Amino acid sequence: MAGLRRVNGKFSGVNPTVSCCRLRQVQSLLCAGGAATPDGILCSLGIDSRYNDGCTELAKYLFNGLYGRNQLNLEHAFEEFPEEMLDDVILLIKADCVHLYCNPMNYSYLLPYVSHWRNLHLYCMTKAEYEDEEAAEEFKISSFVTMVQDCYRIGVPFSSQGHFQTFDMFMVEKWPLIQAFALEGIGGGSFFTMRYKLMDMSEKLWQVYNRLDPVSLDNVLTEDLVYFEKQWSGFFSSMDLESHLSILELSEAQAGEAFRTYYSHGLISSNITDKSKSQQPFVLFGKHSSLEDLESYSFNFPSESHQVRNTGAKGSTAKHMILQCVAPKGPLACSRTYFFGSTHTPYLENPQKTGNQNTEQKKTEVLLLSQIYSAAVQAVLSGIKCYSCTSSAIKAKDVAENTFLMGLDSMNLSQYRSSLRSKCEFNIQAVNNTGRIIPLTDEGSRYVVKTASIIVHDIPDLQWSGGDLGSVVFSESFLESSINIQQKDGTVSSDSCYTILTTTVPRYACWLMESDVKQSEQAQHLTKKEEGTCLGTALTLADAAYVFSSSQLSTPEEGKIIFFSEGILFVHSQYGSITLSKDHIRTIKFFDPDSIGVASLFVEYESSLLPHLPFPLHSSDQCLVFALQPRSKSHRAFYSKVLSVWKKSESGLPLQMVEQLHLTWNQKNMHTRLQKLHDSQEPPVAKRRGSLKTSYSQLPEQDMFLQHFALSSIGQEPILFDHLGLLFPSAELRNPVKSQGDKVVITIITGLPGSHKKRLCDFLLQMSKECERWVVCEPSPESSDSFSASHLQKFLSGFLESQRGPGGKPRLLVLSPGYTDALDIIQAVLFHPDPVVQACFSIGAVTACVNPLASCMEHRFAFPKLLEQCSQGIVSTVVFTGLTAEQKHPLMQHVQQLVRSANPTAAFILAERGAVTRNEDVKLILSDSSFNEPQMLRARYVLFPGWCKGRFFSGSGSLVFTQQRVAFKQPLERPLFVTHCKALKSSLRPSPFKGNVYNVWGKVRFSDSEQLVEVSYNTVSGSLSIVHDQKLDPVTPGPKETNTSSFLIFDGVGLTEEGLKDWLRLCTKQRQTKKPKKTKYSLSLQEIKNIHLKRHSDPLPAGFFYNGYQYVDIFGEKRDIHPNMEEFIKEYITEANKEIELFNHQLELQGQSDLFDP
Repeated sequence: MAGLRRVNGKFSGVNPTVSCCRLRQVQSLLCAGGAATPDGILCSLGIDSRYNDGCTELAKYLFNGLYGRNQLNLEHAFEEFPEEMLDDVILLIKADCVHLYCNPMNYSYLLPYVSHWRNLHLYCMTKAEYEDEEAAEEFKISSFVTMVQDCYRIGVPFSSQGHFQTFDMFMVEKWPLIQAFALEGIGGGSFFTMRYKLMDMSEKLWQVYNRLDPVSLDNVLTEDLVYFEKQWSGFFSSMDLESHLSILELSEAQAGEAFRTYYSHGLISSNITDKSKSQQPFVLFGKHSSLEDLESYSFNFPSESHQVRNTGAKGSTAKHMILQCVAPKGPLACSRTYFFGSTHTPYLENPQKTGNQNTEQKKTEVLLLSQIYSAAVQAVLSGIKCYSCTSSAIKAKDVAENTFLMGLDSMNLSQYRSSLRSKCEFNIQAVNNTGRIIPLTDEGSRYVVKTASIIVHDIPDLQWSGGDLGSVVFSESFLESSINIQQKDGTVSSDSCYTILTTTVPRYACWLMESDVKQSEQAQHLTKKEEGTCLGTALTLADAAYVFSSSQLSTPEEGKIIFFSEGILFVHSQYGSITLSKDHIRTIKFFDPDSIGVASLFVEYESSLLPHLPFPLHSSDQCLVFALQPRSKSHRAFYSKVLSVWKKSESGLPLQMVEQLHLTWNQKNMHTRLQKLHDSQEPPVAKRRGSLKTSYSQLPEQDMFLQHFALSSIGQEPILFDHLGLLFPSAELRNPVKSQGDKVVITIITGLPGSHKKRLCDFLLQMSKECERWVVCEPSPESSDSFSASHLQKFLSGFLESQRGPGGKPRLLVLSPGYTDALDIIQAVLFHPDPVVQACFSIGAVTACVNPLASCMEHRFAFPKLLEQCSQGIVSTVVFTGLTAEQKHPLMQHVQQLVRSANPTAAFILAERGAVTRNEDVKLILSDSSFNEPQMLRARYVLFPGWCKGRFFSGSGSLVFTQQRVAFKQPLERPLFVTHCKALKSSLRPSPFKGNVYNVWGKVRFSDSEQLVEVSYNTVSGSLSIVHDQKLDPVTPGPKETNTSSFLIFDGVGLTEEGLKDWLRLCTKQRQTKKPKKTKYSLSLQEIKNIHLKRHSDPLPAGFFYNGYQYVDIFGEKRDIHPNMEEFIKEYITEANKEIELFNHQLELQGQSDLFDP
């Protein structure tokens, strides 16, 4: 279950790209510098922060919704352990590294999110260690103390959006975690707020949260947009319940009930205290939609008195309505203008009998408003397109207003041009995720949803009774995406696209009035006449079909289609009846791709049909499409009853059976849209308006936009033009993958010290003998510095110069220095300062060597750069070089889980101590192309923005490893060296690890041999290697050089040269020192006993005798010590000091040297 979260019973995958991007956005707040910028941002969850909302919000942002206060979701999602276990997390984010404390229980849930974070310092005990509750609590506190030890200013996400609290550092001081900091012994030993300056980062973080990325956009599409569309579906459902008679009694309050309830209820739960301007929903009828009415409107007090029957000109029936729906807690909003009455008159056999002239007179006002509305729609769409390309609201406004005026001209409404020019207002607003409007000039507005709107207010009545007709409005919520592309000549251009999120809300809708219903019924009577009609004889019954056109107002509409011998009748619940006679049809194209695809009937018509066609179906290409669902009655009836009749010349219908290649671009798009609609629906097709017919996810352009947005949301670093074809497979700029040609292929092998990467290199060379020209680039033993890009680039230049001449194409194998980020090597190779050299090399594959035994410093804390050396998008193969025979070993399982999470696409190879034996494995490691595969390339762009220009900063971890190189000429004692190496493991100290030696490598001589040997020791794994150095020993007869300096390179934390020299002195014969002269007081008790034992039988002075046990004087006093003992001691000291003087003199003559003497 690791890597998945469950929301409302459904699992959602983790997106490491977004997790990394979000972390970078938070870290960007720490890069400004100065006193106002903290050194780190602290986030503690659960009881440790007293369930602080701001910390929970930050965790929810970084972990894509894993954390939240929705107890219902948590109850179902995390049944394995209590919620407090999941909340047992401490996070300290610094500018170039992250400290994370967690427990073994929630570790697997967090790992998929954090394994891609760069320079991660993980504090997590093993399960066995965690069983000791007291030790676990002490570990948490000590981990927290270690996290913050290098900080002075610490930021805290004190408040969450919608629940603002005045920052109080003493409230933070009450957090249990902060209080534990003051504990003596395991804590910091003082009050936290006395040692560190706390800063509130809430408002800055809110700006970061409002930035859209693929995950938050997915939430908008799958949650916010779905709820938003439901409100429109509810609106249409309630409107469709009204008949042509009852609709007259409909009031503005009734029509807008769904929108008003949705908005007001959402506001109650949002708790937004932000005072910035926001939008509101409205519904206004007819003349009651003037600018004054709009500005004075309040959704809390809708009008019951303004009805359809009384809001038209001079109190007549309204001809239109304007309406807007707004998401209360999100960025979505859109407005529409809909109509009461139809705009067309069905074409009938006898127009005089139908009252056609009278009907057109009544519909002229509806048609006029529809035409003005159509121009407004075109204006908004052109404004959106302009803004997405230029990011200029001023240019978009100019384009939109000019498009509106040109639209009026195209529909012969030039007389309205001058009067409407000043009444047309176009606007673009940026709306954040909480629904607040923010200025377009704000830096954060680039990555938020925007609303483009137009209002044409107080439209004058220039044709009839004078006065105003009201206003028309139209708006859409859209999101733009822009990426920078670096062309081959080095210039950078911008590629933009956009998506309209609310496009599935119908742009045009109308409801039939009484006169429209009568005309529609007259047209339907044609089915009952057997002859003498304008359509001929009815061939089929009414069956379901869709009608659609390329008009910007048109959406696929479901109705009933009846085929006639000389035409078509289509009956629609809103449009009424539409008749297409052979007199108006220019061509009919029938495209039926297969048995499971939608069959499309394209009708290209004459302009004479326009008065008899609903206005939203008018299109510039004068083409309608009728879609017949596969295996439907209409589809079967067309083949069985219609096709044979229409093919006859007497039908007068020019029918063509066509393939897709014979369709125009518009026709192909319409068919694709209809096919997507069919694919998204389960039969039987729901009744119209039960829900919006097409959801956003079914729109054909969505996939391309999401691919584009996934790259643009990362940042503005450029993309190379040559990579576009791989990043966008469906793009027109698809470029074939270029072969490497004569380029030198570089194979890179990375690995920490102790990973056996050098042995892997040796095995590869042995197994690839057929490639005669192998060159290996190894870290220089003469340098104790870390990786240097300039040194590698100089090597490449020298290599290229030396390889000029006859022979096969050489191969280059690069071994990375120990704790080196793989991306640093990649950027050094790909962005050589000499373009000629740069063009001669190509990276074939990158392989990481991982030895589980040498991967973790303590607990689950990995050595620096372990995961960076296995990065997704860079490394294609990971070779495990330890514990290969123990797949179930806990350490092996832990490291494999860690690496797999960091690189889900890498191939895993088992090769004990680097011994690769399978040809398939060798081919993977030596691949010429895996580095440039599309999935690898895309991963690099989204995980490492700027890599293609060498501008991605890899950063360093909180733990700094140092190297010390110690040179000497004297031989070492082999047994002493081995003993003291193995003693290093027991001397390892816990965090902060100061003074620990983790790796020893070098070339030395031992006293038992004159040969130079290569030694290598890894402290954590305990692996010691001592091998004869073949490179420096001559293979030809002759004297051997014995004065070559030995050296050892030590890797560790906080190492000092003097300390390492003292350690090395322990590995040599101990140097003899001068002996001090003896004195009476320096003699040991044993020496005194020995003197007495040797001289106890010497002659006694006068007055003493020995009774066999003790010495007795003339007074009878007894003693155990010889009476002349003082003399004996003096004589002993004199003789001993003569020997010491002789020894010391001999030492002076010998002149014994120190191990490090020159």
